[in-house]
Amino acid sequence: MADEIRFDDRVAVITGAGGGLGRAHALQLAGRGAKIVVNDLGGAMDGTGSDATPAQKVCDEIKEMGGEAVPNYDSVAEWDTAQKIIQTAIDSFGRIDILINNAGILRDKSLMKMEVADWDLIIAVHLSGTFFCTKAAFPYMREAAYGRILSTSSAAGVYGNFGQVNYGAAKMGIAGMMNSVKLEGAKYNIKANTLVPVAGTRLTATVLPPQVVEKLKPEFVSPVAAYMCSEACELSGQILVAGAGYFSRAAVVEGPGVFFEDPAAVTVDDIAAKISEITNLEGGQEFDSAPAQTGKALSHIKLD
Repeated sequence: MADEIRFDDRVAVITGAGGGLGRAHALQLAGRGAKIVVNDLGGAMDGTGSDATPAQKVCDEIKEMGGEAVPNYDSVAEWDTAQKIIQTAIDSFGRIDILINNAGILRDKSLMKMEVADWDLIIAVHLSGTFFCTKAAFPYMREAAYGRILSTSSAAGVYGNFGQVNYGAAKMGIAGMMNSVKLEGAKYNIKANTLVPVAGTRLTATVLPPQVVEKLKPEFVSPVAAYMCSEACELSGQILVAGAGYFSRAAVVEGPGVFFEDPAAVTVDDIAAKISEITNLEGGQEFDSAPAQTGKALSHIKLD
């Protein structure tokens, strides 16, 4: 049997940990020895209001099981308050080893009905919030030459979902952000990955039937989240999917493509004639950075 993965002496900040996935992650890590900063603004599903009760309740649960936890009630959506979330870990435990960007809200509407405010707030909480917390935590991780950053995406971002233009854009943006954080953190042993959960939470309960939500318990996702936050994890820049006992990896893949010898001579008719080959993904490949992809795209160019 493999050695048990533990988080003794590790400190984790988990945003949006007052319920759902965040709570499940917090209990999972705390149960294996991690000290937890339980962050939750305690607002409604649409981002309005605040309440200290959810974060405090999860802290109490962790303490009852013999763990250590402190609450934080700040919003991820502003740079000043996001810094306070990370500072809570430093003030309380002297370090931060793990950051799980999980806080989220919903303002689902079709594109034509969506107000600009609905777009702005979703981007602020999900995308900017992930950036703010990651930026605030990164210097401490870099100094310690150790860090694990796990950010929560969604199938709505990777694959799309009706009525979630704002949410989908933010969630796919998070995956792109982690692809770059991976590169910046590599030399400091900071791993940055993305999680696509399939879980029954207050957010998914609005779009899934109750009997399905019951089968998608948040705690079914947490084992893979814990792995990606562990010292044992060497993955970085990966998108892992998890839910209801299903675990997999998603990736952006680029097909073999078509090369034209003279770019200046290519016409729209040439594109139409070759469109089936251009869109073919058989034999496709992944790239670990933008320069690697650019290198392929320019591989047929002869330089003087």
